[in-house]
Amino acid sequence: MGEAILSDLFTNVLIPATAVVGIAFALLQWVLVSKVRLSPAEADAEGTGKNGYSEYLIDEEEGLNDHNVVVKCAEIQSAISEGATSFLFTEYQYVGIFMAIFAILIFLFLGSVEGFSTKSQPCTYSKDKTCKPALANAIFSTLSFLLGGITSVVSGFLGMKIATYANARTTLEARKGVGKAFITAFRSGAVMGFLLAANGLLVLFISINLFKLYYGDDWEGLFEAITGYGLGGSSMALFGRVGGGIYTKAADVGADLVGKVERNIPEDDPRNPAVIADNVGDNVGDIAGMGSDLFGSYAESSCAALVVASISSFGINHDLTAMLYPLLISSMGIIVCLITTLFATDFFEIKAVKEIEPSLKRQLIISTILMTLGIAIVSWVALPSTFTIFNFGVQKSVKNWELFFCVAIGLWAGLVIGFVTEYYTSNAYSPVQDVADSCRTGAATNVIFGLALGYKSVIIPIFAIAISIFVSFSLAAMYGIAVAALGMLSTIATGLAIDAYGPISDNAGGIAEMAGMSHRIRERTDALDAAGNTTAAIGKGFAIGSAALVSLALFGAFVSRAAISTVDVLTPKVFIGLLVGAMLPYWFSAMTMKSVGSAALKMVEEVRRQFNTIPGLMEGTARPDYTNCVKISTDASIKEMIPPGALVMLTPLVVGTLFGVETLSGVLAGSLVSGVQIAISASNTGGAWDNAKKYIEAGASEHARSLGPKGSDPHKAAVIGDTIGDPLKDTSGPSLNILIKLMAVESLVFAPFFATHGGLLFKLF
Repeated sequence: MGEAILSDLFTNVLIPATAVVGIAFALLQWVLVSKVRLSPAEADAEGTGKNGYSEYLIDEEEGLNDHNVVVKCAEIQSAISEGATSFLFTEYQYVGIFMAIFAILIFLFLGSVEGFSTKSQPCTYSKDKTCKPALANAIFSTLSFLLGGITSVVSGFLGMKIATYANARTTLEARKGVGKAFITAFRSGAVMGFLLAANGLLVLFISINLFKLYYGDDWEGLFEAITGYGLGGSSMALFGRVGGGIYTKAADVGADLVGKVERNIPEDDPRNPAVIADNVGDNVGDIAGMGSDLFGSYAESSCAALVVASISSFGINHDLTAMLYPLLISSMGIIVCLITTLFATDFFEIKAVKEIEPSLKRQLIISTILMTLGIAIVSWVALPSTFTIFNFGVQKSVKNWELFFCVAIGLWAGLVIGFVTEYYTSNAYSPVQDVADSCRTGAATNVIFGLALGYKSVIIPIFAIAISIFVSFSLAAMYGIAVAALGMLSTIATGLAIDAYGPISDNAGGIAEMAGMSHRIRERTDALDAAGNTTAAIGKGFAIGSAALVSLALFGAFVSRAAISTVDVLTPKVFIGLLVGAMLPYWFSAMTMKSVGSAALKMVEEVRRQFNTIPGLMEGTARPDYTNCVKISTDASIKEMIPPGALVMLTPLVVGTLFGVETLSGVLAGSLVSGVQIAISASNTGGAWDNAKKYIEAGASEHARSLGPKGSDPHKAAVIGDTIGDPLKDTSGPSLNILIKLMAVESLVFAPFFATHGGLLFKLF
């Protein structure tokens, strides 16, 4: 079968070293961002040129000399940062209680598989060997669940802190030109991307090595326990995405409906009472929630690949380098993303607004091309020339070049999904322009066109996912699908940098408006934001596509672990599960949409109340009560995130315990098939409505000017479409990919219990 070129010792040094390089690069980017000063005295020092002469003559017209602007920006940034930190601390208190309860459940369910026995057991897949007791699996699965949860929370929190640190700095840099502002926003996104990718890799690597001290040669038990890491990551991501999504959209809908439609004031106008809550929401939903979400996908795809590998020749022969192939792919991803980031920040300077979006797209293309070469190198040095992969009870012979194709097809499918998403959500192309044009006849036609666009945008991504699944499964069974998902997520650092750039730019525009900066600066931040809107949609496309592959890989691992020989759709047990599973994304979406609606209702009433009762508010002589709006969003999101979270977390437990593993396999398949479609269409519909509104507002073409200006009837129709799309693209859509992954990884973690004690109802009758 041959040996891998890379030695085990070198692998053990290479993986943590790469993670440390990623963290160091993130810190370097943070230092560079922090050089933009947020106090007048420091800003003065910046104005001195190389020869000691003042550069004010160049920048005077942009208000660089205006101390009041710097002070205002610092105050607004502080208010946004405090609001976001306060919300996340409140959210994490509730999530902490959930983590503690669920950790106890994991221990009790898995410990009871063998009656809390401490005796060694025959291994699940190799009955002639003995493995560690079920009680050990219970203890270590619980530990890895807590580790995954904490890493996910830390990833989200650090992302939020970086974003709130960078937003005002991006605004101030916009005075010097769009290029400077772009670099500040992108570098800040890169800090989050690299920290998350490196931390996720490092914690997983350390966990495997610590668990190995106890498990020794029992790799089957070791990697089964490690799956708790993915469960912890996605559990926190669910609450982060749902809670943050409800928060941000309640504020956004309230601010838009009363401010723009009723009062005819600009977006992010300081007179709007919901404006601070809206900007806080960008950070807790689009940054903290999204960071936790992509960390969860990364953790789960790694865990799914490791579980299958542990019962293949890698695990049986104790070939450590080949076993850690998924982690080596992630390590290569960090190096590739590091080089790619330099193209945006150092190699090419942006000088005009029209260069922003191509620069971000170039990031995706460069990282994909370089990563393809990286995967080829890793596959050549880390894998034996031939090996076997577990395939539902039999070992399938696979060559190393076949595994390269599995990872590469996942990577390129991600790029295809990204560009299709961009085509359907960017206002540079005809689909969004058609939606904008439909606003001529009012909000109803806008809504019809937007929904049609969302449904149509599902077609190509689904074919891309289907082809990836067919090719990767044909080449390397379920392991092929798991590494294809990892391929899609291998450039996660760049993907996150692009994704986080959007909300940072959005906040920068809000701060420019609130600080009373010139129209010219607001135009620059709007251009950054419009590009960020499209890249956020691309990020969601990646997250949904990878979730489909991850969830299928986890499903395969679950079916193997639960000892199900075939999942037969024609058996009633499976078919009823399939129907119920396909219904779950609709139930979940209904809960999250209604939560946003009811929270937005309270917000609209509060904003109206303030406009009607505070004298001088419309004239700008009185200050609105921002804190009340922040409180409404916080209270609503904390209260409303619990029912959807409970639905997702309890479904596998209830179905597996009462109806057994066959019905649960049907539920997982059904939720995967319907969840992916709804998630893609919801995200793209919302993104298209948002950019149709921005297309009219920007008035960059003759067609756009014929629909505007702001405040015209077509513009008001576009705002209504954007408002309907807000919960679709930022709450329900992104949360659905967590639903399909989370149910699959939870089923895998609890599979030993379900296989032994599940199906209580069917046993009674």
